[in-house]
Amino acid sequence: MARLFYPAAWRSDVTEELFGFRVSDPYRWLEDGDDSRVRDWLAAQDRLFRACRGQWPDKETWASLVDRVASFGVSEPPIVRGPLMFLAEQLRGDEQRRLLVVDAEGGRRVLVDPMTLDPSGHTGLYAWWPSREGERVAVQMEVAEQPGSDITVLDARTGEVVDGPLPRARNTSLAWLPGGDAFYYVSRVPDEDLAPGDMRLHRRVRLHRIGSPWRDDVVVFGGEDAPDHYYGLTVSADGRHLAITAMAGPATRNDVYVAELVNPEAPRFVKAVDGNAIGARVLPRFLPGGDLLLVTDYLAPCGRVCVADRHETDPAAWRTLVAEDPEAPLDECVVLDGPALARPLLLVARARHGISTLTLHDLADGRPLADVPLPGAGVVSSLRTSVPYGHRAWFGYCDATTPPIIYRYDAVRGVTEAEAGAATAGRAPEIRSRAVRYRAGDGTEITLFLFTPDEEHQGPRPTLLYGYGSFGMPMRPWFSPLAAAWVGAGGVYAVACVRGGGEEGQRWHDAGRGPRKHRAVGDFNDAAAHLIDTGLTTRDQLAIHGQSAGGLLVTAAAVLRPDLYAAVIAEGPLCDMVRYERFGLGCTWTDEFGSASQPGQLEWLLAYSPYHHVTPGVRYPAFLLTGAVTDLQTGEAHVSKMCAALQHATSGDRPILMRREPDTGHAASPASKERALIADILAFAGEHTGLSPARTAVRLREAAPEPL
Repeated sequence: MARLFYPAAWRSDVTEELFGFRVSDPYRWLEDGDDSRVRDWLAAQDRLFRACRGQWPDKETWASLVDRVASFGVSEPPIVRGPLMFLAEQLRGDEQRRLLVVDAEGGRRVLVDPMTLDPSGHTGLYAWWPSREGERVAVQMEVAEQPGSDITVLDARTGEVVDGPLPRARNTSLAWLPGGDAFYYVSRVPDEDLAPGDMRLHRRVRLHRIGSPWRDDVVVFGGEDAPDHYYGLTVSADGRHLAITAMAGPATRNDVYVAELVNPEAPRFVKAVDGNAIGARVLPRFLPGGDLLLVTDYLAPCGRVCVADRHETDPAAWRTLVAEDPEAPLDECVVLDGPALARPLLLVARARHGISTLTLHDLADGRPLADVPLPGAGVVSSLRTSVPYGHRAWFGYCDATTPPIIYRYDAVRGVTEAEAGAATAGRAPEIRSRAVRYRAGDGTEITLFLFTPDEEHQGPRPTLLYGYGSFGMPMRPWFSPLAAAWVGAGGVYAVACVRGGGEEGQRWHDAGRGPRKHRAVGDFNDAAAHLIDTGLTTRDQLAIHGQSAGGLLVTAAAVLRPDLYAAVIAEGPLCDMVRYERFGLGCTWTDEFGSASQPGQLEWLLAYSPYHHVTPGVRYPAFLLTGAVTDLQTGEAHVSKMCAALQHATSGDRPILMRREPDTGHAASPASKERALIADILAFAGEHTGLSPARTAVRLREAAPEPL
């Protein structure tokens, strides 16, 4: 392969002395997207990518295969309020999800269709919160490349707007009061009240009454002393109590405040849980009578369920209802308390080595009553039950060969069955899924999920290895169109459950964050070495893929061990860990990564920061760095700076490319753009590992029937 001629990028002599470390940053000028030099350089990179993509012989075949394995229909459980079921549906050919309402007789009608609001497909349905009675629903739309998200309140019967918009409510939590005339929500302080360029969250909890101007919404919680806090809101069924969780970014601990709602506009809060004192996460829910059900990892890294008086501030007084299982981290739970039940129940979801289990418990004492039957050895997600009470629960289920399907568990009948009103359709190849264990360099055993063609293995195959390893997010054997297409073309898809994730509970997360983030990187490289050493693949057939913090993982792994990989794909990655706090929401992630403003923590960051470990003269693998032109999460500068550094440094002939996507955000985008990105990733990985779907007979089966 001939070496490419890359667009010229000026290398400045910017070097800073930070706590005794000399830190070079030759491409800092690329952070200024308004600079004409930056725009010209980015445009040249766009042309280079298009030229290289035009030479990939299998790009159209990959695109066709991705279209064939993409699933559609309903992919997450419904929200049931009173007699109505609210669910989001996205059929084949739809660019965005639409919000449907299903009545007690099964009648379906569209309540919100984003395509009627914005035919370009760039406006999506982000979230929806029906009132307790189901008569009204608060809806949030989002334009991916814009920072604001407004809330609009609709009449659930007619779809007419009854209130709003309420501005600046991006990533909000919302809790209705009984009666459907008011709710609490979270919104950002107006930009005019902040310093120019201030990207911190600056959120406040407000009470909104239907029909009142949003400017009159009373702030009930939050202040200037908590500029990076996220808030979660829960109101008791009788509307007499409010609980607020307060967390500084995606931290490993949170506070809980509880208030009596004698006056909803002026709740008097008691700090029931001090997150810094106990160093744990606590998720509260109100039980009938006002006591709290607490899901927590306090003194239980894999999670337990407790009960506490709502006025109790001493965690030693919590009563354990469902104890920790050190081998099966707790995912979530819901209360079933409908009048058709002999007694209230608790439905608990856990994951044992990545495979979900559901168990039924007595809510009074927590004793186990039954194992809930599941469709297979897969992944359960998003447990939901009806409000204000009910004996049914809904959940999503998928596995390597099954797209997400919605199931309903009936606790009276003791049966699990597919929800007829929420169908999914899709096709998938025959995939063999299994979990193996490998040893990291320090001897720790780590799980590796392997998805392979359903046939006898014959020699090494092109392999795509995925990882994340941050924020305690567990990897599971989910269905993925990207994985299905890769395996359908004859390749191996692998997922490494490295430290820093949540696969083994909070201890597993702690073992790979902050000063130990380098362990996650080492675990990932050890997974690659295992795949090679066991003959499943070779170095010339191995590509790696990560998204966001997973993009940080794979770029850090590749610059540390460039000899292991043929290709690297990083979507919206973090790369400059010295300045990541200055971009997007990076300032809220210091609990996970550390802060360059602290001497000891800067040393952690410099130990693995991908941008700072790019070394001239090294033969780097092929790189595809992808990102949105406007990325409000990680910031777009990571991609451009890393691309420039690698293009300057590499001594090899494998290409270093950047793929930018306009009119999308960090994660969400129209369906056609998502499929096009997946196809480009697969074509790039196939080009550099030797996997060609055009040379492979792909057998697809109907994984789920097509919705009517």
